[in-house]
Parts: sequence; structure tokens; C-alpha cells
Amino acid sequence: MGNVFRCYVEKRPGFAVEAQHLLGELRGPLGLTGLTGVRLLRRYDVEGVSRAVYEAARTTVLSEPQVDDVWDEAVPEQDGAWDRLLAVEALPGQYDQRADSCAQCIQMMTGGERPLVAAATVYLLTGSLTDGEFEQIRGYLVNPVESREAALDKPDTLRRQYPEPASVPVLEGFTALDRAGLEGLLEQYGLAMDLGDLAFLQAYFREEERRDPTLTEVRLVDTYWSDHCRHTTFSTHLDQVEIGAGPVRQAYERYLAARVEVYGQEKAARRPQTLMDIATIGAKTLKKRGKLPELDESEEINACSIHVPAQVDGQEQDWLLMFKNETHNHPTEIEPFGGAATCIGGCIRDPLSGRVYVHQAMRVTGCGDPRTPFDQTLPGKLPQRKLAQTAAAGYSSYGNQIGLATGHVAEVYHEGYVAKHLECGAVVGAAPARNVRRERPAPGDVVILLGGRTGRDGIGGATGSSKSHNQNSLTTMASEVQKGNAPEERKLQRLFRDGNVTRLIKRCNDFGAGGVSVAIGELADGLEIDLDAVRKKYDGLDGTELAISESQERMAVVVAPEDEAAFLAAAARENLEAYRVAVVTASPRMVMRWRGETIADLSRAFLDTNGAVKHAGVCVSAPKPEPDRKAPAERSLRDVAASLKCASRRGLTERFDGSIGAGSVLMPFGGKYQRTPAQAMAALFPVLPGQTTDQASVMAWGFDPDWMSADPYTGAIGSVVTSVAKLVAAGADYRKAYLTFQEYFEKLRQDPARWGKPFQALLGALDAQLGLDCAAIGGKDSMSGSFLDQDVPPTLISFAIAPAKAGEVLSPEFKEPGHPVYRFGGAAAGDYPAHRAAWEAFYALCRAGKVRAAWAVEAGGVLEGLMNMSFGNRIGFRAAEGAELSARPGAILAELTETVETPHAVRLGDTAAAPEIVAGGDRASIAELLALNEGVLEDVYPTRAGTAAPVPALNWDKRSPAVCKAKTARPRVVIPVFPGTNCEYDSARACLQAGLEPEIVVVRNLTPADLTASTAALERAVRGAQIVFLPGGFSGGDEPDGSAKFICSFFRNPALTDAVHDLLKRRDGLMLGICNGFQALIKLGLVPYGEIRAMDAGCPTLTYNDIGRHQSRYVTTRVASVQSPWMLRSNVGDLHAIPISHGEGRFVAPAEELERLIANGQVATQYVDADGVPSMEIDVNPNGSAACIEGIFSPDGRVFGKMGHSERRGAFVGVNIPGDRRQPLFESGAEYFR
Repeated sequence: MGNVFRCYVEKRPGFAVEAQHLLGELRGPLGLTGLTGVRLLRRYDVEGVSRAVYEAARTTVLSEPQVDDVWDEAVPEQDGAWDRLLAVEALPGQYDQRADSCAQCIQMMTGGERPLVAAATVYLLTGSLTDGEFEQIRGYLVNPVESREAALDKPDTLRRQYPEPASVPVLEGFTALDRAGLEGLLEQYGLAMDLGDLAFLQAYFREEERRDPTLTEVRLVDTYWSDHCRHTTFSTHLDQVEIGAGPVRQAYERYLAARVEVYGQEKAARRPQTLMDIATIGAKTLKKRGKLPELDESEEINACSIHVPAQVDGQEQDWLLMFKNETHNHPTEIEPFGGAATCIGGCIRDPLSGRVYVHQAMRVTGCGDPRTPFDQTLPGKLPQRKLAQTAAAGYSSYGNQIGLATGHVAEVYHEGYVAKHLECGAVVGAAPARNVRRERPAPGDVVILLGGRTGRDGIGGATGSSKSHNQNSLTTMASEVQKGNAPEERKLQRLFRDGNVTRLIKRCNDFGAGGVSVAIGELADGLEIDLDAVRKKYDGLDGTELAISESQERMAVVVAPEDEAAFLAAAARENLEAYRVAVVTASPRMVMRWRGETIADLSRAFLDTNGAVKHAGVCVSAPKPEPDRKAPAERSLRDVAASLKCASRRGLTERFDGSIGAGSVLMPFGGKYQRTPAQAMAALFPVLPGQTTDQASVMAWGFDPDWMSADPYTGAIGSVVTSVAKLVAAGADYRKAYLTFQEYFEKLRQDPARWGKPFQALLGALDAQLGLDCAAIGGKDSMSGSFLDQDVPPTLISFAIAPAKAGEVLSPEFKEPGHPVYRFGGAAAGDYPAHRAAWEAFYALCRAGKVRAAWAVEAGGVLEGLMNMSFGNRIGFRAAEGAELSARPGAILAELTETVETPHAVRLGDTAAAPEIVAGGDRASIAELLALNEGVLEDVYPTRAGTAAPVPALNWDKRSPAVCKAKTARPRVVIPVFPGTNCEYDSARACLQAGLEPEIVVVRNLTPADLTASTAALERAVRGAQIVFLPGGFSGGDEPDGSAKFICSFFRNPALTDAVHDLLKRRDGLMLGICNGFQALIKLGLVPYGEIRAMDAGCPTLTYNDIGRHQSRYVTTRVASVQSPWMLRSNVGDLHAIPISHGEGRFVAPAEELERLIANGQVATQYVDADGVPSMEIDVNPNGSAACIEGIFSPDGRVFGKMGHSERRGAFVGVNIPGDRRQPLFESGAEYFR
């Protein structure tokens, strides 16, 4: 079986959505009007299988007969020749999810060893293109950081030959090098450390170790001391501080007083002043004053953590709420997809290593104007449009696959971010405190590595992020950016959700920048690390590479020796590789061994010095008069609506799954029309299926690059005040709020004026913390925002979080006409008593039930707020005579139920039934303002597709004749979990709520033996169950190039096929598939045919959405047929508000097949508007499905497949979405068996 089989797969016309979108992109923004056609082919090379297996895979795994054409060996030449051909593949060593999933699918089919698969994309271009234009296309499609042009010839083998790595060299003569020699060494090895650090390292080896170092030791220390890992810039001693008189000088004096309060006079005099000290002194001061009673502190520094008393099943429990922010600016700048994906992946692993379940995420990004023409792109840079779109695709792809609800998405625009992109993520996680064990590792304890394998991808990630970006970065930093494997990290999430597992862990660390050297090196003072034990993606890695690779989806845990076996067994149950790689020792040294040699042996005390002490001076120029942050009221409504700063980000946000987890209290856009953006994200604590809680977390952010650029001091105050005001507007109590900051500044070099920017920004943030009694208990700094002579704007993002009861969370859309609208607060940024008084007055009205909607004023001012509040329900606003329509950050606009008298608020006007805004002598319809607002970024982040063509509403009133002869009070439901499944918890919860008994079965495929055991386990479960429920997710990452192929490959196993047929045809059982599960059902034939069968071109299927991207929002569905046990509690015409989240939900079928389904009453549900009318308009039909079909039945109704996530439901879920959000599917399924 040494043959390499090759085929090319192309979507047929009508299904080639990606090719059509690419043609539009190349002809539009790139301006290549001579290009007339683009064909896109997937090329697969497969080795290690027989021809029979390949032929079977060709029509089930590699292609889909309903939508694809397939050619063997050669590129197809039908319909005439093409003019240009370009083949693109991933760089060797980069993770290729398509090839990996393809190999796993084929293994699922055979049950044997995993074959070798290589994938490439072939572009066939037609039209009149010059050589220069073709080079433009090549540059657009091939980013040398992560991909390359692929050879056209088929290889003889896919097996790579890796040379045996050489021994790690000793840098002979290092301790004797003079200054010139050290400078040469810095350049030779491209080290991130400076000459001072290298001299410090030299002195250590010369005076303490009395030997020359190995290359591993130098690389390890370079990584350990990088700015990314050790905050070198923030730890620099600020020896000289020059500040003129004014607010910054006064703030500096308050900082000095806080130092004395916290450290005492004597220690404060000795302790160096640093940016880190300014950043952390606020929390230390407030803690000393007794203002932080909820703060959770430990030796571990995985994430910010506070204690929250949560009501679970009516009883109070102590929970830990953790939160963390992270940037991946440099990686995203040079490889947007992988950089953004690993931003959220790495951010998740920080609180995950704290042993909490991460349940919600926020994304805040910054770039130049994405509408900038491509020909204005700077040399050595990616176009802003391409960067922004690809980064959004990367982050959303990873978050959607791992099953993390993205509750809020924001993107700010400033020309300074052309210097380097801002890619920032923040996550929230929670778990019962009893699940978290924290102990200091003891000698003899075992260090276990679990998760992904190690490769060369990511080597230099930490040091690379600490360097400035230059024109050569795109071609010289290929090894620094990785592609993430979200399904692998999902397994880690599942494992760490089990309290029985987390209570085995004494200490934990994630593999971020620095790899083994940092992740394991930080766990204990004394360690012996066996690098030979580290499992590799491929051979050929040397000891240094194994020590510092940043490969993703890995964790390191410390367990007692007696707990090792139990932990390894638990990991195996979750389909995770886990194995011992180190032991804790009594000697305070980090020792690494490889191939029988010691390649690193370093003193812990030396590593912890973080290198040579750095010194700098600070100069803050004479202060400007404090800018008035009031947005000018004289701006017209249309100007505000059409501005880039205030433009709708809906087309961006809908790419991110906002409802996964069935815990999102607020959807990102709310109201009947889902057009009012929520300013905060709120989510229920992630209790286990079967448990209930009303405890939620609320998180918001604050930052404006224009404010920060004008004055970093007051801009930072504005960041903090705005973030907290958004919490208040969402119904939270600011007195329970905590903060974490993200700092992002230019490379400071040795320029005191440049140091002055973060210095005064941090002083402003400190002022705000002490003024509001809200502490920043965490943060992250990135200090390399420079490109040649360009710098990013001073950036300090404040993330604010507070616990809240879900029933008290507010959304910002106007609720009813005829209500008074007030503005609370609006004092100057630094007037903290005024802010606090206004917020407390507002909060009291919230608790009294008098607030219906609220909006915290941002840079767009009152007019921006009023417009956004009106969009969701198209409720208008009429300003009162002489109303003051300008306000500063910190102000809150509120729709109240009645008139109130308070010194902290002024009445602005009233909500109105007329769909228009009348304010300040200006009048505009909501429809016009919304069109302007959404039109700004429509070309970059589209929201429009489809037509308004009417579709008939279907009605089938005949009930299903299916009956269950074997009744049971508590029917069993088997829920298979494949790699990539992410809705199993939501599905199990919905089953339990309906009185069903779910059994989750994890499909394991690490080895052929695992696969055999999983097949047998799932077969047993199916034969013992009454219902099989295929939940949503991205099985196999929706690869290769199509959804659910992973599941289909598994269920086509004869034993499982027979078990399913026995369930349906002989035991009166039921099947349900939602989203990814529906995709599996239809591609197996279970819907609409009621049995697993081979597919052909005449079968219906689900394919890519018309709009060409993921869609996440709520839709209204209408029951069209009740010919199924799943509809026992529904009637034809019933309407439900159901969340969707999919990229492949468009139902397609040949005309005669569609007519047959309709005639047989097999169309279960349709997408409709709020009045129950189907339409092809995208607001109604989100994917372009034929006949607006959302779900279909098998002929007897026992099998039901649907796209909408009916399982994502709950009393506090999606409260800003009106309608009936509880579809009684599960209750109907339970009733059928009783």
C-alpha cells in the first residue's frame, strides 16, 4: 500500500460559494477587472490505504456527491483551458486541519492505522492578467509565514525523511568573549535579549557554573527573560522622572503616597519605581484598605480570580470566577488567521490551568481603516482589509470550534494600528472553589504533559513577540506563528470540568510562549525534565527545539505519585495523550536531559533574576488643558450614523458563536430586529447539566484610541470609567467590580518621552482605581507596537467584570414607546464622587424595577447611544425642548418606567412609537440611520445576501402514526462526542430538563485499539437507549471541506449501522440531530430516508451559507408539520425564537426531491419572520435554504434533523431576544415513550 492516490474536488456551480466570493474580492478591492473567473479545487494526496479504501473515501470523505465533482490524478480541463494556475499548501510542520481531519475520517472508516494525507488548494484563473497582476494574486493568496506554492507533480511518497538531529553544542569560549564577541553572538543567534542580559548570563556561567553554556541554555534563558514572558519593559527601573506641574504631577505624587501606604516609608524609599509597580499598586492599596473582600490569592498566577457566593439548586456554594486578557499582536500582524486563533486558544488555557471552565469570551481588536485601497498598503505589510478579515476568521474559527460563547466583539479603527495590529481577547471562567486544589509541589511529585504534540511551529514565539516588526518580518518569522487545533483544546476543557480530576492537580501551567522551558519550568523550583519523553509531531527535533517550542493545546500538571495513574486514565477517557515528562526535585535547579545528556542545568535563583536590571528615564511633557470629552451635540444624526467610529459591527460579530453553552444572558445584538448592540457580555455560571443557577458574570471594556493619543493620562481614566459605566448600564453593581488591563505601546527604546506615554497612562488608570475603589487585579502588557518609524497609539484597555444575578441584567434596546429617557451622570472624567453618586442612584432605580434599558455613553456621544437603543425594536425618540444632548464618558442613558426626581439625572426626552429620532433640531428615520450605520462596513463585513422572494408557508396537520410499544418513564438518550463536538453539555441539560436520561459517550481515536473500543462502546449504548441524539459542533473541524464527514465515517461502520437500524425499525426508537448532527443525519441518509444509505447527486444535503460565512444569531422558526413524535407538544403554525450558529446550513435538493418532501409532510420547520411568513431575505432565512427549510423528518417522523439549537434554552438565556425561546422538542420525545 505504498501508492499515493491523488484527486481534485470542486464544488459544482451553485455551490462554489468560496470561489465566487474570492472572484469578487480579487475584482473588487484588488481591482483586477481583467479576471473573469476563479475555480477552486481541493487537492488530496492519500497514502497508506488500499485502492478499495481510497475509492470508498473518495465519495464519502474527500467529496460529497450532492455538491462536488471529483477528478483523479490530473487537474480537470473541461470547459476550456484556464489562463493561470496556482497551487497553495501549508508550510511543512504547520498544522493542517484539513489534512488531519481527512486522515482521521479515513481511519474512522477502516478502524486501522491513520493514513498519510496531504492537502492543497488549486486556483484556476481565467481572464486577461498581466504577470504583475498574477503576482498580486499570488501575494494575496500565499502568506509565506504559513503557506507556500505547492508543487504540481505528485510525490512518490508522503513520508518525510528527517535527518537525525545533531547533539546540542556547547558554546565553547563563551565565558571569555569580550564585548565585540558578545555582540556578534547576539547577531549570530538572533537573540531577543540585549547586551546587558548576555553579559549577565556570561558572568553567571563564568563565576557560578564555571563552565561554558550549551546552546539550549542560552536559548532557554533568552525565552525565559523575554519581554513576553517576564515583562522586562514593565520591570525596568525608572531612575529619573521629569514631570511638569499639572494633573500628571499630582497623580505621580498620589502614586508615591500609595507606595508609602503599602510598603512603608523605608521600603518605599528602597523599592524601585517601575511601570509594573504603578500597574499593581492600586490593587495593593485597596487590599490594604480592606476594599477587596472577594479577592482570591495564591502562589499560582494563571488568571485573575475572585470568590463569588453562587446559588446552585437553591443552595449557596463558593465559586471562583476567573478572567484573563491576552494579546497576540505580532503573530496576528504577520499571520492573521493563526495569530488570532492562538490568541483565544492561549487566553483560554490561562484560567483553564486555574481549573475553571472557560465559558465566555470577548474580542477587542484594532486596525487601520479596513476600507483602505490595497494599493495603499505599506511595503512589508498585509492590507488592512485582508488582515482584519483573516484575523476575524481565525479567532471565530477557534472559538466556535472549541465551543466558547463569544459574548462581545469590538473593533476600533486608528491609523496608528497600521504600524501593528491589535489582537486582544478576554475570557471568563468559573468553577466551584472545592474543585481547585492548590499545593506547593513536593520532591518526588510527577509532572504530566497532556494534549497536543510538539513540533517546530511556534519556536521563537515569545522572543518574536518581544521584537519590533520590520519589512522582512513576513518572510523571516515563518516558524513563530502556529495554527491552532481547537478540537484538541476542547478535550482539555472537558477533562478540567471534572472536579474529580482537578482535585488531583496540585499545580498547573499552560504551554504558552516558551514551551517546556517556561510551562514546566515555572511549576517548581527543582525539576528534572526528560525531553526524550516529550511526544513529537514528527521526528528530527533537537533538544533545544523540544525545550522551547510553543506548540499549542498542551498543559502541564503536577500530581502526587499515587495520583498519576488515576490522572492518566482520566485523560485517556477524554481521548487525550498524557504522560510523565518530569519529576520535582529538592535541588532548586532546572535540569533538562536529552538522549542521555544533560543539555540544561540552571539555578532557579538565577532564572528568577529575569536578567540584568534595566534602567530608563521618564519625561512627561508639559500638560495640555484637559480635553473635554463631550461629544459635540451639533453633529447631525446622519453624520454619527455614517462615521467609521460608530459604524455597526454586526457583520463582524455574527461570525462568532454567541449562544453556545446555553448560558449567554445577553446576545451580542438584541431587540425584535436584533440591531441594538449590547455593550457588555453576561453569562450564567457554567453549572453541570441537571443543575440550575441564576448567578452570572458581566464583563465590559473601555478604551478610545483618539482619547489616548490626545492625552494618555485622561484617556486611561476614560478607559476605566467607560468600562465600569458599561457594567452599571448592564445592571451590575460597580462596588463589586474588578478590573484587568491590556497595555499596548510603541517600542520605548531609551527615549524618556516615549516612556512617558505608558507612565502617564498607568497613572491615570491608578487614579481611576483609587477614585472608584475598583482594583485592577491583573493585566497584560505588549510593548513592541512599532514598525520602522510608525507606532501604535497609546493603548490601555480596561476590562471590568462583576458578578450579578441573571434576572437583574439589563439590555440597551428601547422597550416601549412613551417612556421617559434620562441621562445619569456625565461629570468630568476624574470627578469620581460624581460618577459614583450617579451610578448608585441609577442602580437603586434598577433594583426598584424602574429601568427598562440603558446605554453607557462612549465616544459617539448621546446621539450614538440614542440611535443604537432605537435600532433593536425600531422604537423612536423625541428630545425634550432644550435637552442637553452631549455627555462625557461615565454618563448613562436610561429608559425608565416613570418620571423620577434625582439630582444625578436630567430628562432628555421620551421614547416614541414613530420610528424616527428627533433631537436637537435634527430628524431622521430609524430605517435611514440604520442603513447608513450598517453600510459603512458592508463591503468589509457583509450582512446582506439573498432576495426578498416570498416562499409559501407549509402546513401538515396529520399527526405521526408512530407509536412506542415499549414504554419507559425515563428514556435513555445516547449523546456521542466526537473530536470537535461541542454541544454535548447543552444537549444533556435539555434532556434532563425534559425528564430524559442522557449518556455521553466519548469517541476515542488516538489508536486503532481506542477506535475499536469506542465503536463497541457506542454500539452498546445505542442498543441500550431509546434515543440517539447527535449534537452540534464542528466534528473534525468541519473538514475535509465539509461538515459531519467525521460522524458519517464512524456511523457507516456495519456494527453501528445495524444498531441504528435496530433502534429505528425494530425498537420504536428516535433520533435527533441538531446543526452538526443534522448535517450528519442528512449525509447518512437518516433524513429524509430513515436509514443509512449511500448518497448520490439526487439526494438533499446541507451546504455553505449563501453569505459565505458563519452565521450566529436568533431566528424565528415555524412548525410546518407535526408528522413526528418530536412534535407531540407542538402545533402547525407555532413560532419559536431559536439560536443558530453554523457556516453550512443551506438546505438544497433537486426540485423533484423537494416536492416529494413537501408532499409527504417531511418539511418540519421553516425560517419565517416575526409574523410567521417565510422569505428568502437573509434576516429571515439566514443561510438561503430552499423553501426556507430549517428542519426535516424521516418518512415516519422518528428521525428529526434541524439547524436551530433548540437545546440552547433557559429562563435567563438570550433575554434581549423577544419571542418564545423554548421549543418543546425534548418534552415531546419524553412523552412519546411514556
